[in-house]
Amino acid sequence: MPLILLTNDDGFDAKGLSALASALRPLGDVAISAPDGERSASGAGLTLGSPLRAKPRGELAWAVSGQPVDCVYLAVNGLLPRLPDLLVSGINRGPNLADDVHYSGTVAGAMEGASHGIPSMAVSLAWLSGPEDYSEAAKVAAGLAQEILQKGLPPRVFLNVNVPNLPEVSQSYRWTQLGIREYGRSIESKQDPREKPYYWIGGHLKHESLPGSDCDAIAAGEVSITPITLDWTARDCLALYRQKGTL
Repeated sequence: MPLILLTNDDGFDAKGLSALASALRPLGDVAISAPDGERSASGAGLTLGSPLRAKPRGELAWAVSGQPVDCVYLAVNGLLPRLPDLLVSGINRGPNLADDVHYSGTVAGAMEGASHGIPSMAVSLAWLSGPEDYSEAAKVAAGLAQEILQKGLPPRVFLNVNVPNLPEVSQSYRWTQLGIREYGRSIESKQDPREKPYYWIGGHLKHESLPGSDCDAIAAGEVSITPITLDWTARDCLALYRQKGTL
C-alpha cells in the first residue's frame, strides 16, 4: 500500500486536515505529522535553536511542537518507517494564491516534501466567508493524489492547488501560473496599557487580473493547479547576463 504523509499549518486538530485524511485513506496508509497548534504564515521556517517534541496522536500520527517544515523533516528522517510515496499539505483554511506561496506554511510543507524527492502538493480552500466546507476540496485532493501516485511528478516540482469554496465544484480546472496579489501593506499602530507601541500588519487583499493566473481561475470558480519548481533561478536573466557579461 502507498504511504501518504499529511501536514498543514492550521494545526493537528484543524477541520481541513481531518477532511483530507478521510478522503485519502482509501488510497493508502495515511500518516500525519502536523503542528500542535496553528502556524499560519510561518513560511519555510526550520527550528534549529530549540528541541522538537512529537506527541503521538494515534497510529502513524504526531502533533509536533514546530513549524510545518519541521513536521515534514522529522517525519521523513525519523518518525516514519520509510519514505512516503506522496505528501499532501492542507487543506488550508483560506487561499494560497500568487505571492502567498512565499509566506504560507502549507505551501512550505509541500516544498519540503519535494526537496526530499517525494511527489508533493499543497491544497487550499479559497474560503473568505460563508460556510466553511472542505468536502469538495477533499474530493479534488483525492482525485489528484490518485493521479500523482500513478504517474508521479517531475523531480523538484510540486503542485499548489486552490479549490473554490463552492457547494459543488465543477470538474473544470485550470493549469495556472502564479498571479499578482496586492496585500495593502497597511500597519495599524496602537498602544498597550503601559503606553508601549504595538502593531498589526496586513491589509485588504485584491488581485490583478492576469490571464492564465491562479487568481483569475479562482475568481471564475475553477480549481487552480500551479506547478512550482524548487529552482528559483531566473534563467532568462542568467542567459542575458552571461551573454553581456554585466548588468
